[in-house]
Amino acid sequence: MNSCAPKVACVTGGSAGIGRAICEDLLAQGYEVVSLARRHCDIDHAKLHSIEVDLSDRQATADAARELAQRFEITTLIHNAGVIRPALLADVKLDDLDALVELHLGCAIQLLQAALPAMRARRFGRVILLSSRAALGAATRTSYSATKAGMLGMARTWALELAADGITVNVVAPGPIHTDMFYDVIPAGSERERALAASIPVQRIGEPGDVTRAVAFFADSANSFVTGQVLYVCGGSSVGGLTL
Repeated sequence: MNSCAPKVACVTGGSAGIGRAICEDLLAQGYEVVSLARRHCDIDHAKLHSIEVDLSDRQATADAARELAQRFEITTLIHNAGVIRPALLADVKLDDLDALVELHLGCAIQLLQAALPAMRARRFGRVILLSSRAALGAATRTSYSATKAGMLGMARTWALELAADGITVNVVAPGPIHTDMFYDVIPAGSERERALAASIPVQRIGEPGDVTRAVAFFADSANSFVTGQVLYVCGGSSVGGLTL
């Protein structure tokens, strides 16, 4: 891709947390950025566009994807939107599983299908899926782990299918990151938060910037020889916690 060509990124879940940080980072790099989220993205920037949509609703996502393809030539798709819906196995609701399948997997398919013609026409594209360290397994995460693990298989498949078109597909899988979603599950300043930080090999909870730097690496037009990969941004927690 010509370095002077316009770069247009779509970021799902761009109104808060990691998604908002990704939008800010891309804008600083000169991208035009489209946020797709349930809430308006309040970043004040001339190149920021915000489309409000419930991405767990298949028809609403289809409508948003159509608008996206009509208004923009997307070069970079970053699927960050996510919901946890924790429950122990005995309490798992299949309606929650269905919702997470739509949000984490179905939405990614719909949006990439919409963006694909423009990427193929340019013979350039960057697709980054935000999975989770929980894809390796975590208590109370049946639906979340299953769908976040599904992203890894989709990314590898798409990487093979799209490589010849100049499109790379990669996954960033964060561990615990200081965001509103994190504090929805773990009380701020609690003993549980301190114990979690102590259990991570680097001895801290991650920050949104830790994730945005990984996303920026995969989004970089120069990194055309990296595809189908998963980068765990987790402070070493994906390696294992066995103490001898």
